[in-house]
Amino acid sequence: MTGAVIVDAVRSPMGKGKASGSLAGLHPVDLLGQVLAALLERNGVDPALVEDVIVGCVGQVGEQSATPGRQAWLSAGFPDHVPSVTVERKCGSGQQAVDFAVWGVLAGAYDVVIAGGVESMSRVPMGSGRMDADPFGPRTRARYPGLVPQGVAAELVAAKWGLTREQLDAYAAESHARAAAARTGGAFDREIVPIRVPDGAGERVVDADETIRPGSSVQTLANLSPAFATDPYTRRFPEVDWKVTAGNSSQITDGASALLVMSEERASALGLRPRARIVASAVVGDDPTLMLTGPLPATRKVLDRAGLRIGDIDAIEVNEAFASVPLAWRAEFPVDAGRLNPRGGAIALGHPLGASGARLMTTLINHLEQTGGRYGLQTMCEAGGMANATIIEILQESPR
Repeated sequence: MTGAVIVDAVRSPMGKGKASGSLAGLHPVDLLGQVLAALLERNGVDPALVEDVIVGCVGQVGEQSATPGRQAWLSAGFPDHVPSVTVERKCGSGQQAVDFAVWGVLAGAYDVVIAGGVESMSRVPMGSGRMDADPFGPRTRARYPGLVPQGVAAELVAAKWGLTREQLDAYAAESHARAAAARTGGAFDREIVPIRVPDGAGERVVDADETIRPGSSVQTLANLSPAFATDPYTRRFPEVDWKVTAGNSSQITDGASALLVMSEERASALGLRPRARIVASAVVGDDPTLMLTGPLPATRKVLDRAGLRIGDIDAIEVNEAFASVPLAWRAEFPVDAGRLNPRGGAIALGHPLGASGARLMTTLINHLEQTGGRYGLQTMCEAGGMANATIIEILQESPR
């Protein structure tokens, strides 16, 4: 069986997901198209060699409705014989796209494939695809009468693990501090590709994340009101001390990311030095009411598949959908705090739903290379009570 390797990984800057955001003036297809073009250009790979483009995207309506990877590929000016497919596993869509790409190589279906994700939340608002309809259906609701929105689930997770408001806010402030330090120190430079955005008759270049707030502190975050303490939830859960706010939750964001995956043989033939490989991956389902606890069984499952212990992992990315998620994870896997989301996470960098899985992996690869780490673990909670987990191994001691 051939091996599968990650040759390179890049992402766009993260833009605020509102009309005034730095990337809001750019169609999501063109956002992803520029990321794809930069990925291939900096590796000197002929686009004609790519056999598929697997793209995570959650909001597949409006401007993201026509297989966005296919339209992005065409917008980049690349050969039209290359197809694309869209993956939707909620917040884990981009991570699942990478897994599918790797599995395709291992199965012999591909030699060269791109995996990634895109979400323009300023242009395709979260929840647009529901069209004010019930996506669960009467039988599922009858089986799980306690189904709640994710923000309420974050409150239930905080309550179950006894997390305080101060702990959530302190974690959020640290996320911003770590991301700010990484940006100031140039740690993101290798992973971010500049994006050209229309601006009047011309264009401007966005080359840095605009979501990071270096001045965040427990004191400033304490001024924010709980976001989900509203009827009927306060009446349904009178025991909950409501504490989840916009400040200790992930940011609504625009962004895209892409990874170049190849067979070892094709990478060698092209003279490319792989950066990482997938050691093991896992996907699980968990309690759909608590919803955000899937990373716990997913972590156990992927560690077992890899034959590793949590102590073997040099850095862990637990997606910061809400601060209660990584804090609950660390309560079950008490690793040193510096190993968990070492460059900040979605609280500081934002959560462009379908792109986040690929963004996290891109950041994780760069962090491990730059710090001399070998193994990284990435896991993401997902709507419906699901989670992905992936363990990567670094193949280069330092950046090229």
